[in-house]
Amino acid sequence: MFSCVKPYEDQNYSALKRACLRRKVLFEDPNFPATDDSLYYKGTPGPTVRWKRPKVIPDWKEQEWDPEKPSAYAGIFHFHFWRFGEWVDVVIDDRLPTVNNQLIYCHSNSRSEFWCALVEKAYAKLAGCYQALDGGNTADALVDFTGGVSEPIDLTEGGFANDEAKRNQLFERVLKVHSRGGLISASIKAVTAADMEARLACGLVKGHAYAITDVRKVRLGHGLLAFFKSEKLDMIRLRNPWGEREWNGPWSDTSEEWQKVSKSEREKMGVTVQDDGEFWMTFEDVCRYFTDIIKCRVINTSYLSIHKTWEEARLRGAWTRHEDPRKNRSGGCINHKDTFFQNPQYIFDVKKPEDEVLICIQQRPKQSTRRDGKGENLAIGFDIYKVEENREYRMHGLQHRAASSIYINSRSVFLRTDQPEGRYVIIPTTFEPGHTGEFLLRVFTDVPSNCRELRLDEPPHSCWSSLCGYPQQVTQVHILGATGLKDSSTGANSYVIIKCEGDKVRSAVQKGTSTPEYNVKGIFYRKKPGQPITVQIWNHRVLKDEFLGQVHLKADPDDLQALHTLHLQDRSSRQPSDLPGTVAVCVFSSTSLTAI
Repeated sequence: MFSCVKPYEDQNYSALKRACLRRKVLFEDPNFPATDDSLYYKGTPGPTVRWKRPKVIPDWKEQEWDPEKPSAYAGIFHFHFWRFGEWVDVVIDDRLPTVNNQLIYCHSNSRSEFWCALVEKAYAKLAGCYQALDGGNTADALVDFTGGVSEPIDLTEGGFANDEAKRNQLFERVLKVHSRGGLISASIKAVTAADMEARLACGLVKGHAYAITDVRKVRLGHGLLAFFKSEKLDMIRLRNPWGEREWNGPWSDTSEEWQKVSKSEREKMGVTVQDDGEFWMTFEDVCRYFTDIIKCRVINTSYLSIHKTWEEARLRGAWTRHEDPRKNRSGGCINHKDTFFQNPQYIFDVKKPEDEVLICIQQRPKQSTRRDGKGENLAIGFDIYKVEENREYRMHGLQHRAASSIYINSRSVFLRTDQPEGRYVIIPTTFEPGHTGEFLLRVFTDVPSNCRELRLDEPPHSCWSSLCGYPQQVTQVHILGATGLKDSSTGANSYVIIKCEGDKVRSAVQKGTSTPEYNVKGIFYRKKPGQPITVQIWNHRVLKDEFLGQVHLKADPDDLQALHTLHLQDRSSRQPSDLPGTVAVCVFSSTSLTAI
């Protein structure tokens, strides 16, 4: 995971530690000094804060405290975080902010344990200051700590509390993420400032990110009866970040429901009767009382794993502003139709009959500092369009929208979608046009997707253009389907081929039907518009495919009739005869090569 780690702000941990040990001094971080600037990006501080060094240090590998060699301690630590597509190594000193000799931020129940306060300091340095962590985004934090992708789920909007089938499906996904080392949290939205940290009658607190610490199917009953009974309950263990205040409903620590579970099962689950902030709930109650779940998956891309592996495409891009519409790359969302297609565009292929696709865009994080103020995220999102099978140039007009993400001012936006075989274009955008910033696009598929950026609007001119010609016209051909094909008793296994000037597009085979729906598109840049485009339909056979018929398309820009239903004909060059069946075709042509 950490095979390539970049020193944050060019501070090399090993070199800095050696220098401190040589000079026999404790490290003091010049980039994150023990001052109010490291605490707040705005406002005036409250009580006087004193920065103190701990007396006990986490016992972990090279950074451990050795009581026999105190001179080996240099007061310097480092931690790894995932930041905009790469792991960075953040170096800190050990001075921690205190008031009245008490740590004022993250701390452990044990007064001799400081690892969480040190991790928090490194994370605050990354964010700009401690205040920047206040009310932060849980999904972003999970990504920073794992390098995974976060998937937010709105339990209320999804109606999971009242839909058992959807709830069971979600539980299986949560169980899978947990079993493979992912991080999961649950929360209740705090709509107003007064709502924040309000405690409900059920014991839950609004605005808190509860960690999901266990997910399991619990067997009900005692002894052999429990073994042979198939009744199991979907249950979740959660922990309040305060380490106290628990759920007091069904299956809370002292509830009578635990009598339905054997002692051995309770011990296996680690059930305790103490206000330690950790408790169990049924998944149905989780969906009823919580409003949001965030699943952070560490995507497995290792070929040596026994679990499902993913192919990852990772590309960097930017929304940039330019007066020339062809060079502008900050067009805003689809609401701004005049500029939408000026955004960056990325193409990828789904190469299986159907595939699950995971897509995540992340904008470059902004620090919150005294000088620059709070680093605000842009509202971002993306749309996915199913396009022609042979598209190589940028889109300039709307096509079928296959999926779209939400637009939110979060650092990361994630979408999981199932899509059929074909070629797709992702258009990541800011919500408003004219906003600029860098982003990272990550696309995960089952097989390599050949994801890449579309940079050109049309075929480029070259030194060969004067000899070989340059396209005079662009034509989009959309084959919808066919009817009445010649077939056997089980139906034809047909496919369609679109041919134009040496280029061709082929559909998938539609099995066992004389009325196939191909829904395949091709785009052609035509140097010889006078030559017709040929559409052929074939029947797939074991030894040799059978020709079922063809049609020729003039595809004239002046033809205003978009949809054509044409009779299939044989391949006779002089007087072609009709063959069984018709094909439905949509054709659009233009002399402007950027019309489609």
